[in-house]
Amino acid sequence: MTHPILEQFKLDGKSALIFGGNRGLGLAMANALADAGANVAIAARDTATNLKSAESISSNYQVDCIGLTCDVSHEAQIVSTVQNTVEQFGKIDILINSAGINIRGRIEELSFADFQKVQQVNVNGAWIACREVVPHMKKNGYGRIINVGSMLSLTAIPERTPYATSKGAILQLTRSLAIELAEDQINVNALLPGPFATELNLPLLEDPEKYQAFISKIPMKRWAQPEEIGGIALYLASPASGFVTGAGFAIDGGWIAQ
Repeated sequence: MTHPILEQFKLDGKSALIFGGNRGLGLAMANALADAGANVAIAARDTATNLKSAESISSNYQVDCIGLTCDVSHEAQIVSTVQNTVEQFGKIDILINSAGINIRGRIEELSFADFQKVQQVNVNGAWIACREVVPHMKKNGYGRIINVGSMLSLTAIPERTPYATSKGAILQLTRSLAIELAEDQINVNALLPGPFATELNLPLLEDPEKYQAFISKIPMKRWAQPEEIGGIALYLASPASGFVTGAGFAIDGGWIAQ
C-alpha cells in the first residue's frame, strides 16, 4: 500500500542550514529534518557542541551532518557559513533561523547596548542569512525558510522589551519576504514558540515562583519539550507545505488563543 501523503514529508536529497542548530529548539528541528532524510549543517558559536551534535545526528539518521562555527552577530561569519554549506552539499533547500538571545529586565534597568545586542543577533542575523541563502534557492527553483519568532511576536509580557521587539520584527520579516519570494517557489514562514524547556529559559525554569507563574497562564498547564517543535518544522520544510507562505504558527499550549 502506498502512502502518497507521507511521501510529501520526505526530505531525501534536500539540504538544510540551521543557525542555532546545536542545542535546544534548533537541535530538535535538526533531528526532525535529518530523520526525514535531509542533510543538515548546524551553525552556532560553540565549536565543540556543534561537532558533538553533528556527530550524533549523522550516526542516528545516516545522513551527512556538519557543524560550522558561526556567530550570527557578525555578517562575515554568516556569509562564510552559507558558502561552506553550499560547498559541502551543493545547495541549500531549507534555511532555519533559530539563533537567538534574550536579555530580560525593566526598560529603565537596561542599556541601549543591551537592546542593540538582542536586535543584532535575533533580527540582523536572520535578515543577513536570508539575503545570503535566497540566491541559491532561486537558482534551484525551490526553497523553504523558517524563521523562529516567539509568542511574543504577537503578545507581550513585562521585562521583555528587547526580545519582544526583535520577535515582532521577525514575523514582519517573514511576511514581507514571503510576498517578495512567492513567485520564486520559495516559501517563508515563522514558528512562534511559547514556553519551552530550553537553555534560553533557564532563568525561569530554575525559579519556582516564575516557573509556576508561567504554568498558570498556559491553558495546557505545562512547559513544552524541545522535540515538540519538530513536527511543525518538518511540515514547513517539506513539499507538504507547498501552498503555505507568510504564516506564523504558534506552538504555545494555547497562550495566544486566550
